[in-house]
Amino acid sequence: MTWSDSRQTSSDASHIVAVMETAQPPAAPAASAGGNPLGVTAAPFIRSGTAVVVDLARRADRLGYDSFWVAEVTGIEAFSVLGAASSAAPGLGLGTGVLAMQVRTPPLLAMAAASLQALAPDREVLNGVGVSSPVVARDWHGASYPASPLAHMREFIALLRECLSGDTVTFAGDYYQVRKFRLGIEPGDRRPKIVLGALGEGMLRLAGQEADGVLLNYLPASHVSWCVEQVRRGGNATIYANIHVGVGDREAAAPRARYDLFSYAVVDAYANNFTRAGYGDAIQAIRAAHCAGDRTGALAAVPDEMVDAIDVVGDEALVRETISAYRHAGVDVPVVFPLTWGAAGQDALESTLRAAITRPATAVHAAG
Repeated sequence: MTWSDSRQTSSDASHIVAVMETAQPPAAPAASAGGNPLGVTAAPFIRSGTAVVVDLARRADRLGYDSFWVAEVTGIEAFSVLGAASSAAPGLGLGTGVLAMQVRTPPLLAMAAASLQALAPDREVLNGVGVSSPVVARDWHGASYPASPLAHMREFIALLRECLSGDTVTFAGDYYQVRKFRLGIEPGDRRPKIVLGALGEGMLRLAGQEADGVLLNYLPASHVSWCVEQVRRGGNATIYANIHVGVGDREAAAPRARYDLFSYAVVDAYANNFTRAGYGDAIQAIRAAHCAGDRTGALAAVPDEMVDAIDVVGDEALVRETISAYRHAGVDVPVVFPLTWGAAGQDALESTLRAAITRPATAVHAAG
């Protein structure tokens, strides 16, 4: 399992397309216009095909979202889909959230990001990258997994930034050696930004030091302040966070949520992250059952409080309150990770997108 993988797969694709094609284009709510930027990620649907993802971008644009993020593992390729989204949804910033650094060299990633920026010269391009996992990098993509992820990522970002500058680059590092590379796309007024997917203290601090932003994932709102503190020790990077929310029936969604959290709890980096967030006893129980070959026991060990704090499914008010809680905790730009597991009808995705971008009633009252 990796940072940008998903538990919602192609079985949802025809349902999602049908919802998007039949829904009436709505007027944009006032959340974005009110100065509260909001993004949406296609990460839950990266195995559902390009049509689903591009339709999601179009819907988000009509609703008034600010940015659209695409992850990749073994399904859709991020930059080609973002290129299509740039045309289908001309009002959205475009982000990769996130890419495994091992599968592209920094010069190639600079070329891809600069090409996307040229397609959308007046919009923000957010170049999200992370270290991924040994399974994704090594087993699925035939790439090496770094022995020293932090040092490797520091050098990757340094070279990527030089390559994006448009200057001639000669670079001799511990991991990359480049001679006389020059980006063959003339930089415009806007340059792609670098966003680092980070979980641990060192990577969060590196994001503050060297990146323009950090993208958090799989954490409760209660753990955001600790993450922000680590980032601020390095610098003033923008804080983005995937927020897993869905309008639907919580009890119907709970089995999918437990499996989702279990599948990440058995990955060391995420296990450490969940432990720091206060779920240490549960993580030990999940991993012990998993090591014993007891899948049923591992799933049962995922506690309700973990489900309700990270994979949040309920009514529209709960979705709005959850987004607000992450903002209050220190997230600059929430990125909605739409969950359709607990759908009560065929409009779960539409309802989630609408609920997330509508300000809570208290905020609207205060503004008036």
